[in-house]
Amino acid sequence: MTKTRKFSKDLEAAIAFHGHFCPGLLIGYRAAKIGLTRLGARRSEDEELVAIVENNSCAADAVQVLTGATFGKGNFFFRDHGKQVFTFALRPSGRAVRVSLKAGAFPEGTSREQRSERLLSASNDELFAIEEKTIDLPAEAEIRKSVICQSCGEQVMDTRARKVKGRVLCIPCAEKA
Repeated sequence: MTKTRKFSKDLEAAIAFHGHFCPGLLIGYRAAKIGLTRLGARRSEDEELVAIVENNSCAADAVQVLTGATFGKGNFFFRDHGKQVFTFALRPSGRAVRVSLKAGAFPEGTSREQRSERLLSASNDELFAIEEKTIDLPAEAEIRKSVICQSCGEQVMDTRARKVKGRVLCIPCAEKA
């Protein structure tokens, strides 16, 4: 489909980042566009825009590209709920938009190409439930000091270290102890 069709620059960027064109990427692309538009926001340069994804599907890649939210900047959060749900919020107000793919957005037996076509052509309201709200936001990223795990010898952020039997351990070593 990408060979014969011309896409917008931002969708092309998402495809390039993700590695291929697919319905999952389009779900995240459409959700991110809705979130940005409803919030009147642009791509985040720092931590002013927060993205929370409730799945680790292809959609998450499009959300990162369009919103500029990343793990490294501390404004991209993964909640392992297995749902096609995406929340976009502004700091410091907490004003947010929750975008969820509607059940039945794709009739059973719909092919990958048919899902992609529907995602490119259907209205936002046909595909997504959209809710504006205010949320409590996760704290901004914080640079913390590192401590040494007394089992494996690797550095670990002090807030992630665990004290087990008087020893400072990283999480994997603490789980084995």
